[in-house]
Amino acid sequence: MRHFITVNQLSAEEIFLLIKTAESYQETNFQINQQLFAANLFFEPSTRTKSSFVVAEKKLGLEVLDFHAETSSTEKGESLYDTAKTFESIGADMLVVRHQSDTWMDELDSNIKIPIINAGAGKEEHPTQCLLDLLTIYQEYGRFDGLNVLISGDIKHSRVAHSNAFALKKLGAKVFISAAPGFEDNTLGFPHISMDDAIKFCDVVMLLRVQHERHKHTLETMEYLENYGLTKEREKQMKKHAIILHPAPVNRGVEIDSDLVECDRSRIFKQMSNGVFIRMAIITKILTEWGILNENSIEKCQTVIAN
Repeated sequence: MRHFITVNQLSAEEIFLLIKTAESYQETNFQINQQLFAANLFFEPSTRTKSSFVVAEKKLGLEVLDFHAETSSTEKGESLYDTAKTFESIGADMLVVRHQSDTWMDELDSNIKIPIINAGAGKEEHPTQCLLDLLTIYQEYGRFDGLNVLISGDIKHSRVAHSNAFALKKLGAKVFISAAPGFEDNTLGFPHISMDDAIKFCDVVMLLRVQHERHKHTLETMEYLENYGLTKEREKQMKKHAIILHPAPVNRGVEIDSDLVECDRSRIFKQMSNGVFIRMAIITKILTEWGILNENSIEKCQTVIAN
């Protein structure tokens, strides 16, 4: 793997290996026994993804190089490529990049000589979020084959939807899409279904944030929740063991009733916890494949005591 840009580049076997590696990191502390530097180049606001990468890197023992787009030379007109090349030149061993462009990786792919991890590309890809979602589903059901998964919300603008739909299909799940008028993306090729119909038979209900900043008109939030969101009435119709996912940030009272964010079905905060460990797995995989790490570079520390 040259760079980790999309889940589509992974086989089903590689996805399962990353899931198993992440689970091992949940059970046991591991650290890299050499000095390595990670640069997290986030050009869009981020709480969960950026913080999750920082925690993952520090758990592994990496040095994290500080970067804030609003106080960097990008404010003077520096390009993404020159920013990335700067961090490579001063000694970064890997880059984690989030950028508003759908195709920012095309600018970097052939000329950057250290591994790059995609932490979000416009509205096209969010592969690490996809993998933490897959880890969460796998921990719940122990399989993907035959599961019915609903992805509901702002499909048109969601990189999460794009990454998850195809990965779930590859692993054997049946994927259904639900979206309000104007939020559809018919290029995905998955069956569209109403929330009211899907809620009765789906094993996983994956809600997506309504991305108000990408819409010209502000939605009436109450109207959206009643017509297209997960209300308490709809939650009561879910299958007994069905779960709720959401990549967050959550618009409480818009795509989901606020009381359901932390209900028994919700795995929203578990997803966040899982994000640290799946990103640890991705980091060690790509550093190993580049030859930056070898089998003796990762040492087991004290065992984590499960609650």
